[in-house]
Amino acid sequence: MIAEKTQQHAQPENLPEAIRHYIGGRSVDSVDGSTFDVIDPVTNKPYIKAAAGKKADIDAAVAAAKKAFEEGPWPSMLPRERARVLNKIADIVETRGDRLAEMESYDSGLPITQALGQARRAAENFRFFADLIVAQHDDAFKVPGRQANYVNRKPIGVAGLITPWNTPFMLESWKLAPAIATGNTVVLKPAEFTPLSASLWAGIFEEAGLPEGVFNLVNGFGEDAGDALVKHPDVPLISFTGESGTGQLIFANAAPYLKGLSMELGGKSPAVVFDDADLETAINATVFGVFSLNGERCTAGSRILVQRGVYDEFVERYAAQAKRVRVGLPSDPKTEVGALVHPEHYEKVMGYVEIGKSEARLVAGGGRPEGFEEGNFVAPTVFADVSPEARIFQDEIFGPVVAITPFDTEEEALELANNTKYGLAAYIWTNDLKRAHNFSQAVDAGMVWLNSNNVRDLRTPFGGVKASGLGHEGGYRSIDFYTDQQAVHINLGEVHNPVFGKAD
Repeated sequence: MIAEKTQQHAQPENLPEAIRHYIGGRSVDSVDGSTFDVIDPVTNKPYIKAAAGKKADIDAAVAAAKKAFEEGPWPSMLPRERARVLNKIADIVETRGDRLAEMESYDSGLPITQALGQARRAAENFRFFADLIVAQHDDAFKVPGRQANYVNRKPIGVAGLITPWNTPFMLESWKLAPAIATGNTVVLKPAEFTPLSASLWAGIFEEAGLPEGVFNLVNGFGEDAGDALVKHPDVPLISFTGESGTGQLIFANAAPYLKGLSMELGGKSPAVVFDDADLETAINATVFGVFSLNGERCTAGSRILVQRGVYDEFVERYAAQAKRVRVGLPSDPKTEVGALVHPEHYEKVMGYVEIGKSEARLVAGGGRPEGFEEGNFVAPTVFADVSPEARIFQDEIFGPVVAITPFDTEEEALELANNTKYGLAAYIWTNDLKRAHNFSQAVDAGMVWLNSNNVRDLRTPFGGVKASGLGHEGGYRSIDFYTDQQAVHINLGEVHNPVFGKAD
């Protein structure tokens, strides 16, 4: 691990005086005037206040969204008309990429070079769904001369979107783009740790010509604003990304209202390295896969399972490379691992590091990097010889911490890979084509990458199994979630049905 400060930590210029809600086309304070401090993860000092939404604020936002859905033009506009607005949104997002990256990096602690791609990816999400709604076709079924049947899709209403604090702007776009594209209106509740970049959406949507009330945003804590959104009777859809415990709570609270739910939850994804793999490529990919985005990524390959024949070499080379990963200020272009998002999360991650020291062999990191006495900095940490019963093997740490475990046979590798409550992603490294396909189909994971790091194709379903989620989004799965499918049946010939009560 290389730790150095080559720049001064500076706040972005021209930040707003405070972060407010956006309801019915206007920026507003909380009904009761409540605010909360937003913390700079490099110093852990508050740098801005955000409006703290409660039930009254959610009620106002839902009312505005419901009015826009029932009385506004958006749900009934032609797909091509909505697509034009979505493409304008994408154009504007791209022009604000540098500003977005600066705000995202400062607010979340992400390295600036990793934040710079977020605007491009967010824009692509809007372009993708703009194309999809124009090209979309639905099934039609014919019985010649007797009947024609077709599927009609309709927007559902107000969608509640609850988003996480890792790459917040881009992940918000994953939900906003399909929800709006399909004609719904939305209430977004961003993560309380990282509300800064979400404040850009209102101006972007206004400039693009999105009708008033289609987009609404309420900041605040999950137990207040998030809970009120989940329980609101006029919100038929909830899309949530976050940790599994919160997902269980949302599931329970939404059940009395029979809401549609899409939940992308936690992960403890395996990266399985067989002895015939290209070792250098596998090491590079698995180092990136757990230390990029500060390790704060749901699909991180944080359990590396390595076949015994290459295990010692892998551990030695992996640890050496982890020690060379550059820890630094998020604003420094040379930084590869920045500051964790919040002191609460830092304490959680460091707690697991200490647990790991009693469970396995520490081969890299294990503490705070030298020269960073304040802030949420964790040295890239590698544990070897990790038992499958260890907490660092089983629990989602969500930081720059990796557990490496040996295996002997393919059967043992599969058993280890599936030996957690999670099932989000898996990464398989082997040059045996037959093994690659058979293993990937047997592993408990919603997504599998063969000889590849995490490369997202927006056409494919995104989601997990077991404790990693409920439902899928991405491509047509998002269209399915955000629309009602109505079957329409047309009689083309003589009506064939029994006649009850027929006169003599």
